[in-house]
Amino acid sequence: MYRFTRNTPIFPQPKRRQLWGQIPLALQGPKLLDRVHFACRRRHYSPKTEKSYRYWIKRYIYFHHKMHPLKMDASHVELFLNHLAVVEKVSPSTQNQALNAIVFLYKQVLDTELGKLENLRYAKRRKRIPVVFSRDEVNRLMTYLNPKFELMAGIMYGSGLRVGECAQLRIMDIDFEYHSIFVRSGKGNKDRRTLLPRRIVGPLQAHIAKVKAMHDTDLQNGAGYTKLPNALHRKYPYAERDFAWQFLFPSNCRRLDRVFNIERRWYTSVSSVQKAIRSAIRRAKIYKHAGCHTLRHSFATHMLEAGYDIRTIQELLGHSSVQTTQIYTHVIKAGGLGARSPLDE
Repeated sequence: MYRFTRNTPIFPQPKRRQLWGQIPLALQGPKLLDRVHFACRRRHYSPKTEKSYRYWIKRYIYFHHKMHPLKMDASHVELFLNHLAVVEKVSPSTQNQALNAIVFLYKQVLDTELGKLENLRYAKRRKRIPVVFSRDEVNRLMTYLNPKFELMAGIMYGSGLRVGECAQLRIMDIDFEYHSIFVRSGKGNKDRRTLLPRRIVGPLQAHIAKVKAMHDTDLQNGAGYTKLPNALHRKYPYAERDFAWQFLFPSNCRRLDRVFNIERRWYTSVSSVQKAIRSAIRRAKIYKHAGCHTLRHSFATHMLEAGYDIRTIQELLGHSSVQTTQIYTHVIKAGGLGARSPLDE
């Protein structure tokens, strides 16, 4: 009788010879998910994209009882995607995400042609209207946030930043002279400049002074390291402890980097910001399906209501196409010569 224990998988794993049968020896080096990781790193995909691709590739393989992808063809892909759409009733964007992951697996990792998916049932994408806060709701929301999260919410609403872009801002990204914020490696790995609301200049300078005092304390304790993008730690060896490279909203605690055996101070967790915003929405009695991204939607909508040109808003939001920005409006009757943050009104 087969007994199940805590560490026993639900489906008994086949032997490695059965799993890798009839596969060229050249492909039996690194594991499949490791090869996916290497392919994503070579193309500088974001960690979220890599995590999503790895998840759907694992789902695809487990759906077909751990059969190797080289033993499967387009019919297996169609069966999996149709199962997602018909049985699990996933959204169209989720189905497209799974399809992109599988196409990436065959084309970029396994270097093989998948073929045409003739029997695939594509889910129709629906046009959704974004949820937007009113100006009064924004003010009520701010009153239920502590100073740190209030600053972050003010930047997301007053500058149109995504929550990840706001959390990963560095001290050097704030330009008080030109009242602008430099967003590095935003969505699509694009850089852009956006507005710095004049209303938060004073509180932001006071916050930076607190971050400076915390950084000086870390330096005295032999720490003070931050995480630099890519391999800049080799190009600029002393930049890791430079205050200009420190995160604008650092974490409250330091964490050990096991690769370099040093303590680093990362940025504030995105999940903690999301929890604080959701909690403030409930306490402010705002009965909308809203979150951090609603502040970005509100920024674009209120800018359009103020009469600013849609092209200007497109540049501030970092949209590649103006069609993405047009979701907030259909007709623009007036345009503004100079942009001013809605937070200053």
